[in-house]
Amino acid sequence: MHLSVVVPTLNARDRLAASLDALAEHAPDAEIVVVNGPSSDGTSGMVRDHPAPDALLELSERNLNSARNAGIAATAGDVVAFVSQDSQIESGWVDTVATAMESGADVVTGPVHRRVNGGVTTESPETRSMGSRSVQYFDGGNVAFTRPTIEILDGFDQYLHTGAARDAAHRLAGMDVAVEWDAEMVVMRAETDDVRHRIGEDDMPTVLGLKYRSLGYRLGKNYGLSGPSLASAFRHPLLEALEEGWNVVRGETKPSQWLASGRSVVTNLAMGAQDGLAARLKDRSPTRNPNGVSAQSNRPVTTYSL
Repeated sequence: MHLSVVVPTLNARDRLAASLDALAEHAPDAEIVVVNGPSSDGTSGMVRDHPAPDALLELSERNLNSARNAGIAATAGDVVAFVSQDSQIESGWVDTVATAMESGADVVTGPVHRRVNGGVTTESPETRSMGSRSVQYFDGGNVAFTRPTIEILDGFDQYLHTGAARDAAHRLAGMDVAVEWDAEMVVMRAETDDVRHRIGEDDMPTVLGLKYRSLGYRLGKNYGLSGPSLASAFRHPLLEALEEGWNVVRGETKPSQWLASGRSVVTNLAMGAQDGLAARLKDRSPTRNPNGVSAQSNRPVTTYSL
């Protein structure tokens, strides 16, 4: 197995350094490609001095999926894996990927552990049924694909700023490509604060807007105006609205904030669905990815061989 690992990054120099340290220790023979957005914290210099990376790609835009796709295009391995900037692979990670691929897997993923007092948290396999499809979700920062699979998938959808791994999982299910879960394919991820504390309550409508635009787009693109997609589109915002409504009753959320969030959800859900339906018409193939690797062939990328 010739393994390539793509590590997208943006303004996370110290966490990225820890991730690269783990790759140097546990995946010394892998091709490591770091794709850097317009970082302003000295990330480029750190990467160029670190012994692990084989290449550094510099992008001018802040889009995780553009970074992932640029990394795919720059790698040479017959297996392409993705590790997030704040995750560290553990001992046995490479062997687990190799065993899965040798056993005929097209895609393999595993749990993300997070350190807490006295131990670690972890994840279990998450699946979802959409009509006749059984969808196995995966974390975009801990997954490996065979080269033919990632090429058929055409990478990740660059329209999306969030939820692209879920979109890819739905597209894989639509192509009858199974995603295998292996509990030994472990990464340890740095803990981050709750989004409300990191960005402030006043910015929550924007965050919810991105979330629901992504949801509307994914459902419209992958399922059209089918019954399951409509049911899913309405269920998520309704449950969240009810939860926030109780927060208003308890005095934890201002009524004006609740209304602003509601407007953002409805508006962005509709806009995303409209864009998703347009994307569905643009790419009628099972790939359902008009904004993938092949769409960014003319995007300016500066590459440094290390």
